[in-house]
Amino acid sequence: METASGAPQEPTLTVDELAARAGVTVRTIRFYSTRGLLPPPVIGPRRVGRYGHDHLSRLALIEELQHQGMTLAAIERYLEQLPPDLSAHDLAIHRALVATWAPDPAEDATRAELERRAGRVLSDEDVDRLAAMGVLARADAPGRYRLDPGLLRLGVELLDVPLAHETILAARTVLLEHTRSAAHALSRLFRDEVWNPRKDGEPDPERVAAMKSLSAHMRPMVAQALVTAFQRSLKEELRAAFTEG
Repeated sequence: METASGAPQEPTLTVDELAARAGVTVRTIRFYSTRGLLPPPVIGPRRVGRYGHDHLSRLALIEELQHQGMTLAAIERYLEQLPPDLSAHDLAIHRALVATWAPDPAEDATRAELERRAGRVLSDEDVDRLAAMGVLARADAPGRYRLDPGLLRLGVELLDVPLAHETILAARTVLLEHTRSAAHALSRLFRDEVWNPRKDGEPDPERVAAMKSLSAHMRPMVAQALVTAFQRSLKEELRAAFTEG
């Protein structure tokens, strides 16, 4: 951690102070630390652990990820992908992006609720296909499902598409691979060209709020731009494929 002048800033919070600032219990902090979600504290005089603003920002990010419906295992995978030396400002970027760009959280549904939202009766084979497409997952309780509301409509429509199930899954894999690459590039562009964080100790709450608002406004524009660009590219590719020879 650094101050605005570039000098290192020493962590100053005890575990009790960190818990109070973050609005969690000391037991929660200990648990996150054992799972590797929080970096270890700096050990000061008398062997007392000291925490800093990066710990606060990481706790806020974990809270946001939980709010979005992510499991602890999913949060662990998310945090593992982050560079280990992220500053408090960098973590604030991720929190702002997660809060405004994350898809709707998964919802619990019974078989009857699932069919009501799908608008049709679903056979066991239909449910299996929806699960394979990532639209839903079977919960621990019998007859209950974890449903992705953003994918349900598309998944139900694909049930009637005259394509082999393997072809649909292969297409899904291609889309996931390339959309993840686009999302990574756009996230880096947003970070480097828009956010341009200052390297001081604690993120400015007003600046974080402003970037969160900007990110929320950008979401529909970027989504529409991606859809439009994909439609044009697909049209050109199909035209070329069916006019060759």
